[in-house]
Amino acid sequence: MADAIDVHGGVHKNGSATLLARVVGADAQPIQQADIASAEYTIYLLDETDPDAGTAVTGHTAVEVTVADLIFDTLQKDALWDVDPIGYNFRHVLDVETAQAFAVAGASYRIVFGLTPAVGQVILVRFRVHAI
Repeated sequence: MADAIDVHGGVHKNGSATLLARVVGADAQPIQQADIASAEYTIYLLDETDPDAGTAVTGHTAVEVTVADLIFDTLQKDALWDVDPIGYNFRHVLDVETAQAFAVAGASYRIVFGLTPAVGQVILVRFRVHAI
């Protein structure tokens, strides 16, 4: 069984972020677009003193994402991915034109994607970023 982890990174205050991951299903194979019926994300401003506490960021709560814009059917191996030679199948660029996502410098944020599969349990993809 693979460990559940948050993907860590940094962001600029009031900036965007390009989020990358390799997401596999219960069969340990990379998920594909047809596997996922819907997707959404929420960003939380974290309370550093309470790991269970987080405040949803206005404009970035339960935001629907088009699956075809989020999931690749083949693993991508480009200059964006420097984790390993295998590649990624999940990419999202946060839209901050109408609502800032990371308004507090020095704060940590959790970005949680819920991928609802065509069959099976919801897949969570989580990122934890620190704003500078």
